Amino acid sequence: MYTTYSDERAALVETVRDFSDAALAPNAARWDAEKHFPVDTLREAGELGLGGIYVGEDVGGSGLSRLDAVAIFEELAKGDVTIAAYISIHNMVAWMIDAHGTTEQRERWVPRLVTMEDLGSYCLTEPGAGSDAGAITTSAVLDGDHYVLNGTKQFISGAGASAVYVVMARTGEPGPKGISAIVVPGDTPGLGFGPNEKKMGWNAQPTRQVIFDDVRVPVSHLLGDEGDGFGIAMKGLNGGRVNIAACSLGGAQWALDKALRYVQEREAFGAPLSANQSIVFTLADMETELQAARALLERAAGKMDEDAADVAVACAMAKRFATDAAFGVANTALQLHGGYGYLQEYGIERVVRDLRVHQILEGTNEIMKLVVGRDLLAAGR
Repeated sequence: MYTTYSDERAALVETVRDFSDAALAPNAARWDAEKHFPVDTLREAGELGLGGIYVGEDVGGSGLSRLDAVAIFEELAKGDVTIAAYISIHNMVAWMIDAHGTTEQRERWVPRLVTMEDLGSYCLTEPGAGSDAGAITTSAVLDGDHYVLNGTKQFISGAGASAVYVVMARTGEPGPKGISAIVVPGDTPGLGFGPNEKKMGWNAQPTRQVIFDDVRVPVSHLLGDEGDGFGIAMKGLNGGRVNIAACSLGGAQWALDKALRYVQEREAFGAPLSANQSIVFTLADMETELQAARALLERAAGKMDEDAADVAVACAMAKRFATDAAFGVANTALQLHGGYGYLQEYGIERVVRDLRVHQILEGTNEIMKLVVGRDLLAAGR
């Protein structure tokens, strides 16, 4: 439970919980096994306003706060970590156009993103540029009143199924200042996709390369001005880090709840596992880790709502701690189940697999430490 819960937020979370329990949880294992991307279910989420959680109401968004959003993503992830994570990425795309687009751009693309009639993908990472995002080489060359894009993006969630791609491409000098953000519709000639990657987890959403081969889009598809792209990307990633941390918490909380029931039901040596003091201590540590992570996450989300000066550091700190803690809790929940935790039918091994990538994406946890540590040094403390 978040400390700033209001009656309104509690009602909102209950609605999301009902959707997660009814539409996500019963299908999560099958979607994982079949590598099925549930587009129809995503559109049901869109009908609840989950495609534009913190998008402006004038273009159909829900207009909620980041504190609301983290509570929503935690509940969604209790049903299916993978689908909750995709909805997070989709919301980043919708927010980028809403926050940085012109009136015409917002009215053209955002309403269908909000309903999830159109799905969105965010294209930053490249085969040779991951943590060093300022080194991307995908180019957007001005040719009259169009940009011509060439290059390849890597690890793109929703690729091939999305209708809208927000692409970071180089329009100018080397380094971050030469990067711009451009919207590319999914039906643009020259836009192609690699095969669906075979992954450890996140099997219920496609992850593919996005390939640009002389892709022409009007200059009116530029978000902001030329050179604004890196700044837009970093602001988007602040939200992405908080959201993925919330997804981690949801998955880990589900695993802890399952383990809590199991250790009270399972008997060994003539008594429930919960009679063993080491089990009690383990449960206490798991709960403490998640409560601490939730507090850091709530702090970061609050700073986003306030547009605080130290928001990037707060988001990095919350993302690093929460994703590490959540993976550890889920893995411990598996251990508490013994051999049963390793079986697919119990669901915990799927959550462990899905949570592992959260320590890598939206900025690796090593980069998160770099952000926090450099800020400490710059402050001269």
